Amino acid sequence: MFFWLSGFSDGGGFFNLFSYITVRAAGAFVTALIFGFLFGPPLIELLRRKQGKGQPIRDDGPQSHLAKAGTPTMGGLLILSALMVSTLLWARLDNPFVWIVVLVTLAFGLIGFADDYAKVTRQTSKGVSSRLRLGLGFLIAGLATYAASMFHPAELTGQLALPFFKDTLINLGFLFVPFGMVVIVGSANAVNLTDGLDGLAIMPVMIAAGTLGIIAYAVGRVDFTDYLEVHYVPGTSELLVFTAALFGGGLGFLWYNAPPAAVFMGDTGSLALGGALGAIAVCTKHEIVLAIVGGLFVVEALSVIIQVLYYKRTKKRIFLMAPIHHHFEKKGWAEPQIVIRFWIISLILAMIGLATLKVR
Repeated sequence: MFFWLSGFSDGGGFFNLFSYITVRAAGAFVTALIFGFLFGPPLIELLRRKQGKGQPIRDDGPQSHLAKAGTPTMGGLLILSALMVSTLLWARLDNPFVWIVVLVTLAFGLIGFADDYAKVTRQTSKGVSSRLRLGLGFLIAGLATYAASMFHPAELTGQLALPFFKDTLINLGFLFVPFGMVVIVGSANAVNLTDGLDGLAIMPVMIAAGTLGIIAYAVGRVDFTDYLEVHYVPGTSELLVFTAALFGGGLGFLWYNAPPAAVFMGDTGSLALGGALGAIAVCTKHEIVLAIVGGLFVVEALSVIIQVLYYKRTKKRIFLMAPIHHHFEKKGWAEPQIVIRFWIISLILAMIGLATLKVR
């Protein structure tokens, strides 16, 4: 919305500042951060009153988690509210990529909200059926991928770009839509699996979002893409505003989610934020880079898949418990120790992901 104020500028002066993406990204970050600090306490109190016993704690999980009983969930509502308000205020609302990512985020957030609501009202760890969640997720992801491909340059439509190789494309053709569906749904569910310890998921999400925001800004500028020798996708620079808002909203949420958490993100937040990361990767043609930047989420998801498949085949377990962060809990690592070390890994992976812009 504030972008339109640049129309009052004659080419200079105060209003001209709103034409700069970097200025609006900074505004989105600050707005989302302040929103989180202001509305965090009343929202947490509201969730505590409405939910009563809070998020159900699994009996078969680490025994230390039983002390968290009564902690409210659906804290993702705080992140999503801050994110949406800030994006609508500071982003260009005539940009199709912004709307694709916003709608994917909201849609996955609604799926997560329904799942959280079912768990809280029934006081069980089982919410919406996995088949329904996946079915709706793939439908949303398919529509989003198709829409994104419609706004990609003709030479990039249906193409898969490879990191570290300049001018290298794999023509997926009509298979690009199913591929994009897997990227978005996989990202959403991988973040969801990672959200098992206080503060564990939100910081890696913020790191990944910040990295993808830089990439989106770079690939949306022809001068940067010429210098870096990466593929130019006009319009994606505006996604920097969205990722800055996500970073600010996530930071505001982390204030209340830091150990011991006053509120859990819940599926409302984890599915929405994971879906957002996947959608940004599809829009910017950096799907494989997402697997690098979000490598922590990939490992968490793979640990579950490997555990399930191996157990079905041998009736034995590779990990003491999956996802893998619970494995380290079972080995005696303290929760803050696991969380901070996983944050460090996320930062390292983000640096590698950024390196793909130049190492070609």
